[in-house]
Amino acid sequence: MSDEEIRSLLSTAKTIAVVGLSAKAWRPSHGVSEYMQSRGYRIIPVNPNLTEALGEKAYARLEDVPGPVDIVNIFRRPEAVEPIVDAAIKMGARMVWMQEGVIHHGAADKARRAGLAVVMDRCILKEHRRHFR
Repeated sequence: MSDEEIRSLLSTAKTIAVVGLSAKAWRPSHGVSEYMQSRGYRIIPVNPNLTEALGEKAYARLEDVPGPVDIVNIFRRPEAVEPIVDAAIKMGARMVWMQEGVIHHGAADKARRAGLAVVMDRCILKEHRRHFR
């Protein structure tokens, strides 16, 4: 995706479902999500081991999240990505964001074919700072 496309999507998105969000403050998923929440995004935690994180109800699976989601932000190993992308497509998310180190070309291609925007192997916090500082 181009810088202009990323900036546009980040400026219009309101809700981010974070798959793999940890309740542990020292984990990258927590810090990144906390930052995005502080910038006005609603964060929806998706983790079967949590009931709540960052003041929001957590869901065991992406399929359990009610309501519209703009961005599905993935903090999982690459081998876990494809079913998450399938769920993001099914729920009508606008974008799949795979964090740094999360690379799955097949899942990215599938998401693009379904009309979702895709960012892979990039940090949403770093991109947000770069575009909106």
